[in-house]
Order: sequence, then C-alpha cells, then structure tokens
Amino acid sequence: MSALINLLGVALAGFIVWWFWLSRPRAHAAGAAPVTVVVADGVYTPARIEARAGEPLVLRFLRKDASHCAEKVIFDDLQLSAELPIGKPYDVRLTPPAPGEYVFTCEMRMYRGSVVAK
Repeated sequence: MSALINLLGVALAGFIVWWFWLSRPRAHAAGAAPVTVVVADGVYTPARIEARAGEPLVLRFLRKDASHCAEKVIFDDLQLSAELPIGKPYDVRLTPPAPGEYVFTCEMRMYRGSVVAK
C-alpha cells in the first residue's frame, strides 16, 4: 500500500513539473490587431504568441484573477513590466528586437507565457 502511495506522489510531482515548466502551449499568431491575453486560473491564455522580430506588437492583458500573483506582468529580457488592473484591458506595447523567445511571467514566476519572434 505504501508503495502505491509513493508512486502516486511521484506521478503527481511529475505532472506538476510538466504543467508549470515543461508544457508548451499552441502558438497564437499575432497580426496588426492587439492580441488579448486573459489572466485567469493561474495561466495566461494564449500563453505562446508568435510575432515578427523588429515589428511593434500590442498585447492586451485582461486580468480576471484577483490573486496577488496576477497583479503584474514582467518581460525580463525586454526590461518591461506593467501593473494589471482587475477586469479592465491593459495594453502592453513592445517590439521584439531580434528573433528568439521572450518570456513573460508574474512576479512569482508561476504564470508563464512567451512571445516567439521570427
């Protein structure tokens, strides 16, 4: 019985690691219009946005989650951050300078998303 409990614990830990750090969501292609990113239930949706390097991009964050963790979005590589109001859209304007992946997170690094510039 204890072996079964240990096995379930290891499986649960593996699932948590995969869910928060290893899973790759489907990409959403950015166009000329703003991309709405919903902040709710511990995730950004969409969490992966494809854009063109060197071209301006507007991400319209809509925060539905009242938790402290969701108050701010941070783009470390772009030295950009923003306070997100609850229930109101907030536009973040950025230009990916070069091809690559630009990760955005909450302050605690639990909410995770990325802009993939090509």
